[in-house]
Amino acid sequence: MKRDIESVDEYIAAQPEAARQSLKLVRTAIRKAVPKAEESISYKIPTYKLKGERLLYFAGWKLHYSLYPATKRLLATLKDDLKQFEVVKSTVRFSLAEPVPVKLIAKIAKFRAKEVSEKKS
Repeated sequence: MKRDIESVDEYIAAQPEAARQSLKLVRTAIRKAVPKAEESISYKIPTYKLKGERLLYFAGWKLHYSLYPATKRLLATLKDDLKQFEVVKSTVRFSLAEPVPVKLIAKIAKFRAKEVSEKKS
């Protein structure tokens, strides 16, 4: 990105047209799953925080979009749900050529919210 992005709306609008609808669905899934999460831009990508702690990031790429961080616990717990997707370290990649797995993204967001809440306890 050549200019600073200040909002998630701006981030999505700056993406290639083929990615915009998928990213809107990802955003909606996260916001519905964790309505108390604060939305912002950090590291030039959409970011969600809960109680001041990082919850999730997402980013659009040429052929996929990614969710971060996928913790070891999340990957172990959701391994069957994630087996058809590419997982690299703490990143889950979803192909733009496939339908957005909205329920899975919500499940990931809720899982991360639980991890963040447990950490803060």
